[in-house]
Amino acid sequence: MCVGAVDLVFLIWSILCLICVSKEYVPVDNYLVNCGSSENVTVSGRVFLADTLNSGILSTPHRIFAKTSSNLHVPFPFNYDSPLYQTARIFNGTSEFSFPIRKPGRHWVRLHFFPFMDQNYNLSSARFSVSAQNSQNFTLLKNFQPSNASVLKEYSFNISTNRLVLVFTPAANSFGFVNALEVFSLPDEVIPSGAGMNNPQGIRQDLSGHALETIARINMGIAAVPPQNDTLWRVWVPDARYLSSSNLVHFVSKKEAVNYTGSGVTQNIAPPLVYETAERLEQVDFSIRFNATWSFTVDPGFEYFVRFHFCDIVSNSSSRLMFNVFLNSGIVSANLELRTKNVPYYIDVVKRLGNDRDLSITIGPSDVGNVLPDGILNGLEIMKISNSKDSLDAADSEIQSSSTSSKAKLWAILGSSIGAFCLLVFGLVSVLVYRSRRRGSIDRSTGGDEVSKYAEETYSISRSKVWYRIPFKAVQEATDNFSEEMIIGIGGFGKVYKGILRDGTRVAVKRGNHQSNQGFSEFMTEIEMLSKFRHRHLVSLIGYCDEMNEMIIIYEYMENGTLKNHLYGSDLPKLSWRQRLEICIGSARGLHYLHTGSEKAIIHRDVKSANILLDENLMAKVADFGLSKDGPEFDQTHVTTAVKGSFGYLDPEYLTRQQLTEKSDVYSFGVVMLEILCGKPVIDPSRPRENVNLIEWVMNTLKKGELETAVDPHIKTGLNPESLQKFAETAEKCLAGCGLDRPTMGDVLWNLEFALQLQRKDETTSQNHHDCANVSQPDEISTSTTQFSIGSMGDLAGVSISRVFSQMVKADMKDLNDKI
Repeated sequence: MCVGAVDLVFLIWSILCLICVSKEYVPVDNYLVNCGSSENVTVSGRVFLADTLNSGILSTPHRIFAKTSSNLHVPFPFNYDSPLYQTARIFNGTSEFSFPIRKPGRHWVRLHFFPFMDQNYNLSSARFSVSAQNSQNFTLLKNFQPSNASVLKEYSFNISTNRLVLVFTPAANSFGFVNALEVFSLPDEVIPSGAGMNNPQGIRQDLSGHALETIARINMGIAAVPPQNDTLWRVWVPDARYLSSSNLVHFVSKKEAVNYTGSGVTQNIAPPLVYETAERLEQVDFSIRFNATWSFTVDPGFEYFVRFHFCDIVSNSSSRLMFNVFLNSGIVSANLELRTKNVPYYIDVVKRLGNDRDLSITIGPSDVGNVLPDGILNGLEIMKISNSKDSLDAADSEIQSSSTSSKAKLWAILGSSIGAFCLLVFGLVSVLVYRSRRRGSIDRSTGGDEVSKYAEETYSISRSKVWYRIPFKAVQEATDNFSEEMIIGIGGFGKVYKGILRDGTRVAVKRGNHQSNQGFSEFMTEIEMLSKFRHRHLVSLIGYCDEMNEMIIIYEYMENGTLKNHLYGSDLPKLSWRQRLEICIGSARGLHYLHTGSEKAIIHRDVKSANILLDENLMAKVADFGLSKDGPEFDQTHVTTAVKGSFGYLDPEYLTRQQLTEKSDVYSFGVVMLEILCGKPVIDPSRPRENVNLIEWVMNTLKKGELETAVDPHIKTGLNPESLQKFAETAEKCLAGCGLDRPTMGDVLWNLEFALQLQRKDETTSQNHHDCANVSQPDEISTSTTQFSIGSMGDLAGVSISRVFSQMVKADMKDLNDKI
């Protein structure tokens, strides 16, 4: 059959299939195949065309097909009609299904398997692999052997070329088969390009380059949602089999209550039958608070995309529906409040699993004092994300591969053990001889007291050292053996403890969690970065410990914790506007030094309010350099690298193009400036939908000339309007969509210094008012690249950048700058 004839067949096929699909969504690519059959089958209102009548899709010399001896009942759990499983296509050799693709983007591929008995074949004995070939080749199944039950495998991935090829490869001395195939394009909004990470916190923004496999799709309650009631022909199964304690929840429903209008959610995300039903926490005794958990068994060593579906169909005007949502004990949303009744809402999260085979979903009551214990969950979807091998099969799990590799090396290790032992003995003898001679040298030259001093220094750090390798025993002692009472924070790398060294030095001890998304690479990066430079507005490295497979970094202790905790989420005293300006200036100085203080720029890559720490005098210091990266070479404009950072702070240009520059830090710093201005987190699902994203909200108030409505009420008293305007203009420039339109950190720092001078006009004497009268405000942020004369690291550690600025501005501003 010629290519034109094949395309014509597919065009007619698509038209026939589209007649029966839902009005809400009509896929451009829509291929439904009844495999091994000479007859079309109508299933859930859709026509599955016989593959024997369309030879163009099956590129194989193997024309074998199987058929059951009778019209048996198929116990298929997905509510597909049994006629679809009366026939199957069998492959005795590598075979391909080839589908023309007209719309680039993410497509769904569904593979239907029901291993019946044919007169020549027992399909349950089949063993085979399946891969999808496009611009990327994904392994979907490897050495797959279906049990006697029916199986539906659902996958999605992006297709960028004009053809998709599904390849079936039988194992040696076996064969493969498939009962039915579905390939159709998805609406753009169904699968996002990225999602927030859970424990560690962050964001995963490269989902578009990965395949997904549906592990579970749950409708909370007693009823399944069949494919004919879903715009994308999905099946939602009841939650009973996954619910750990059914007595902790009760089923609720509210028919025809869901209002999609204005929610940003469509029926392509989830159908009304999902949002109209829910499991709700049982309210037996309001004095007792408990959680409800759903447990799923998954393959270890993969990441999982999890979507939570919510719709408030239970609250009334006299109560607030607020609750907590957890994923494997990590918080997904604290005090989630569904403010609008009957309006659907969903949260997407990515979870990385190590050796754990369990994935648990939990809802529990809020700890807010005036809120009754309550909580609901309407629906849930769990999808496995393909790994670095572009595989979704458990056999290709990175943990499994590591284990297999270890076994393969076992004999080699044993074979070399004897030789290694001999070398070890020789080495130990050499070390003992060396230490004996060294000790004798110390005794002769400095006396016995110096030996004790030398031993003591292995458990305490001289303050003159920039960094030092500290024994694990000393770290245990400093933190009271990592007592829970000494914890002062938890981050993406691990827990942070307060510690006191033997010489009385207070330190912050960050201990790496081996289950964290951040690991040895980030550990070494931070040590390397912090050992390169020293600046008064960068947190100093005291030492590190890598004994006993530990990853521990010890910093100077910052008495007043994070800037984030002083802005929101705690009961700490609120900062004044002038204090916030000074903190912002200090942070900008630290970042500007990173960008310009060495031959090659250093890009922080995780600028956020939680990574700006405050000492006892509220002086700001930038911290956490585990994700930092060297900037581009002089002949390059950017560094191409995988997206890393924190959700809400990431440069959109970096997200879409993976092109990292110093301007990526500038964007993140602009987000921090909005947090400082408003005293609110950058993303807060508990706020009204139009205010959930702080950036969008503040930018809208600026356009409307209503910036004052977004300003933190705690700083409105005594706030100089000109200072506020300069600050807001600077933040707006930092948040420009294009990096070239953003100022440098030097330009940002200049404008922040000016904003502080404007604020001081209201706080100084009349003489200072007179001095300020001649200061002229620049109309625009300077777009030039400000250069500074950078001294040595030691010198710069005590230098105020504003003193450097005083040499660069107009003569009539010199006196004011000298006072900063």
